[in-house]
Amino acid sequence: MFTGLVQAIATIEERTDHCLAISLRKTDREILKEIHVGDSVAVNGVCLTVVESFRSGFRADISPETYARTNLGDPQLQYVNVELSLKVGDRLGGHFVSGHVDSTGQVLAIVNQQRCWEFQFQTDRPTGKYLIYKGSVAVNGISLTVARCVDYPDRTEFAVAVIPHTYSHTNLQFLQVGDRVNIETDMLGKYVERFVNYPHGQTNRQGAKEPEITLEFLAHHGWLR
Repeated sequence: MFTGLVQAIATIEERTDHCLAISLRKTDREILKEIHVGDSVAVNGVCLTVVESFRSGFRADISPETYARTNLGDPQLQYVNVELSLKVGDRLGGHFVSGHVDSTGQVLAIVNQQRCWEFQFQTDRPTGKYLIYKGSVAVNGISLTVARCVDYPDRTEFAVAVIPHTYSHTNLQFLQVGDRVNIETDMLGKYVERFVNYPHGQTNRQGAKEPEITLEFLAHHGWLR
């Protein structure tokens, strides 16, 4: 589990069919003291397992599935965001990020707005249905707030506002129009959808009938007024 608060910008030093070698800048290598074999580390928002550590970074196994569903296999990708997994008791400054990328998106525009930047992206509709205005989204593992969201028949377009600190401490500063990014939507929306669409009203293992989700049920439990 992660929070979407990037701790370092790293470089992909080596990419093979089954492994990534990640090297951190000298100024960020202090976090290597906390990285051990078997640990989970988010690389561009993708949860990977550390299999080896070395003086400047670490290596992680990676599967063809991960390459196919994320941007980690893109030849032009050089800089990646790194975040260590969340510790119990840590302050949650972003939002809950699992490191399980839903899909990739594409940069549509980057607009410099004096002291901030607006990044515009597009993604597929199955992913876009979980994006909501002022909701949370992880882009390349960065916790961001959706400032605008528009659905089209074949895609969803959304925008986020990026402050100078986020811009300078993540690989957003290296993005160009047309680049692919990893997108993970807020997991809470997925659980709500699953719960609402579950075939309620059936008998469970204990022999009790599960309640149907109706307006009266939601109102009774405080979800509607």
